[in-house]
Amino acid sequence: MKRGNPCPAPALAIVIKENRGTGSLKFTQSEVDGLNSRIDTAAGALEWASENLHPRVAKASSFGAEDAAVMDMMAGINPGFRFFTLDTGRLPEATYDAMEAARKRYGIKLEVLFPDAAEVEEMVNKSGPNLFYESVENRKLCCDIRKVRPTNKYLAGLDGWITGLRRDQTRNRGGARMFEIDGGHGGILKINPIIEWTWEQIWAYIKEHDVPYNRLLDEGYASIGCEPCTRAIKPGEDLRAGRWWWESNSQKECGLHVRQK
Repeated sequence: MKRGNPCPAPALAIVIKENRGTGSLKFTQSEVDGLNSRIDTAAGALEWASENLHPRVAKASSFGAEDAAVMDMMAGINPGFRFFTLDTGRLPEATYDAMEAARKRYGIKLEVLFPDAAEVEEMVNKSGPNLFYESVENRKLCCDIRKVRPTNKYLAGLDGWITGLRRDQTRNRGGARMFEIDGGHGGILKINPIIEWTWEQIWAYIKEHDVPYNRLLDEGYASIGCEPCTRAIKPGEDLRAGRWWWESNSQKECGLHVRQK
């Protein structure tokens, strides 16, 4: 699988660069629509982000298969691209190993975010360390404290962020586009370079480019999060079935990617 030819949008790039110096960049819907109409490859989206948003743009990574592919593309386009991840305090050891493999392979500085210790202490002392098994509300609270809040704080200092989202992951992501205004994070630009890729395309890229990846993927994990909240999927199950596997009717989202109308 080829990385693709960058397709920057020169006219829009000029407008955005002229607005630098006025503080945090904001994008209009017409500007975002223009990007979506002109750029249709993952490499093109990442090249545009490098030219127009770096260093105020960063890639979020939970070290799943999608993240491995996007990280490899980014490192090839701009070795100075920023990457961040969440250490929730409940990650599997294999994820830490994947972090180290990425550091060594690409020579990147991985920015690791941590939840507020006092908030975690209060939650655990009140409801126990495994409160998420008891109710959807408790699970969402745990995700909010350990993941959403530290991410929100970090994204407040950026003009855009890059994800590994794909349309076929969940119903909530079915209407996502390559470029979006992220209403849940102050209106910054959200870039989903592989939004149209399939699971098969992800693995074709990983194999062709010999990309290092989380060993849990070889154990049947299709999506990787906190250790107690993630399991391998069974044959025929949905790719997100392993996330919060004890919940049957809930939306399989932690709150980071809930789309705002």
